[in-house]
Amino acid sequence: MHRDRFYTLSASCPDQVGIIARVTGFIAEHGGWILESSFHADEVTGRYFMRIEIKADSLPFLLAEFRERFKAKVAEPLSMAWRIADSAVKKRVVLMVSKQEHCLYDLLARWQSKELDIEIPCVISNHDSFKGFIEWHGIPFIHVPVNKDNKAAAYAEIARIFDDVRGDTMVLARYMQILSPELCAALAGRIINIHHSFLPSFVGAKPYHQAYERGVKLIGATCHYVTSELDAGPIIEQDVIRIDHSDAPEDMVRYGKDIEKTVLARGLRYHLEDRVLVHGNKTVVFR
Repeated sequence: MHRDRFYTLSASCPDQVGIIARVTGFIAEHGGWILESSFHADEVTGRYFMRIEIKADSLPFLLAEFRERFKAKVAEPLSMAWRIADSAVKKRVVLMVSKQEHCLYDLLARWQSKELDIEIPCVISNHDSFKGFIEWHGIPFIHVPVNKDNKAAAYAEIARIFDDVRGDTMVLARYMQILSPELCAALAGRIINIHHSFLPSFVGAKPYHQAYERGVKLIGATCHYVTSELDAGPIIEQDVIRIDHSDAPEDMVRYGKDIEKTVLARGLRYHLEDRVLVHGNKTVVFR
């Protein structure tokens, strides 16, 4: 991470000749100083993906004017999907949790140490188990109960809270409820989830016990964006660890928690640094 303020331009467009020249030429035309750049041409989708960091004080205008000029001269002619972010503006991340604490504790520790330099305007839970712990950190805790009879109203309330606190990103830190399709659509590309990954895969109750019975040798975790299709959104990050016959189900649960919190934190960081570009279900992650 650079110490000086910078802007991060991330974009994708139909692949064609001259994309880099058009984009970097526009930046150079206005005296822009490129600090870092990454590019990828995807043959399957026919899209071109890019991420560019620009030294903020090298440009003669503010971000709002950059957006207007770039849109007219570059983005529209190239049919580009794009965004630009300011490193001086902290992202506002709303955490969601149920009764499993490991991902929540890890993210709060990273937030306290400034490893995750974000603002956490609130933590929302369908249980009140962590109320005291969250408030001890000086973060507002909001209890939104969810049951089979109030789901529509509960998710409407969560959406209202997210808007009221001006949230940028929502993180399901082991929030064990299925979000409504309406909420998934309203916050598409802004909700991040974590779930276990087994090779082969096991679903339903006690997945670690199922994996133990089958003699699984690899367990892992997947960080992904949330869509209305359960655990099938665009993948941000994954990792695995090797186990063997000597590991009991309880060992596997412990290993699983370790890798879940690591992969979630890594995936969140990629998202916050605008290193993840999505087209349909295709993700490009510039690490």
